[in-house]
Amino acid sequence: MRFSWTATWLLLLLAGCDWPGQPKETDRPIPAEKVEDFGKLYSTHCAGCHGADGKDGPAPPHNDPLFLAIVPDEVLRRVIAEGRSGTPMTAFAKDKGGPLTEKQIDIVAKGIKQRWAAPARVEGQSPPYLLSAAKAGDKKAGLKVFARDCAMCHGEHGQGDDAGAINDPAFLELVSDQVLRRYIITGRPDFGMPNYADPKRNDADLTSQEINDLIALLAYWRVGGSTNGK
Repeated sequence: MRFSWTATWLLLLLAGCDWPGQPKETDRPIPAEKVEDFGKLYSTHCAGCHGADGKDGPAPPHNDPLFLAIVPDEVLRRVIAEGRSGTPMTAFAKDKGGPLTEKQIDIVAKGIKQRWAAPARVEGQSPPYLLSAAKAGDKKAGLKVFARDCAMCHGEHGQGDDAGAINDPAFLELVSDQVLRRYIITGRPDFGMPNYADPKRNDADLTSQEINDLIALLAYWRVGGSTNGK
């Protein structure tokens, strides 16, 4: 017995089947500005630099409890929206030429802290995140701190040893002083770099001022300053 096409469609509809070729609502592509899932936003816009799970990327990790404990919410959001001048971190806000809406920026900023939440025990135990938290650094004092706390991995003159060279103007041009402060405080746990209080580095925790002194030394090396800080 033969069925007409009309009868076939009628049977399909009665059986609860979708019209052949008709996409389901859930299959329709979502416009980029309407995506509100943190995982999708992060994988599209952040993972390429910060790593698929917030670590092991060329940029500082987000999957770091110490970083999440010290970075202020408003600072994290501002850096996502406006980028970081003088570094590869670009602005993501639409009004800054980026691809994300204000709502999407909120989702990413809040999602980073929610996905990799910092334990309460970390709160309040580290130097402040912001560079302005201590007086301006002194490069000569920074040289002494470097010799005590950094040279064992980065070499006596920052030329590199067990860890990579830090006295490299090309590298230092790509990182701001604020990024350097963050690195010194949090280390790079995904790369084995100890944080400011790790006993692998030294028995004494680095103070906020010592961190700024180190930054003053690195800023001096950024512009080709001598290795003896003079």
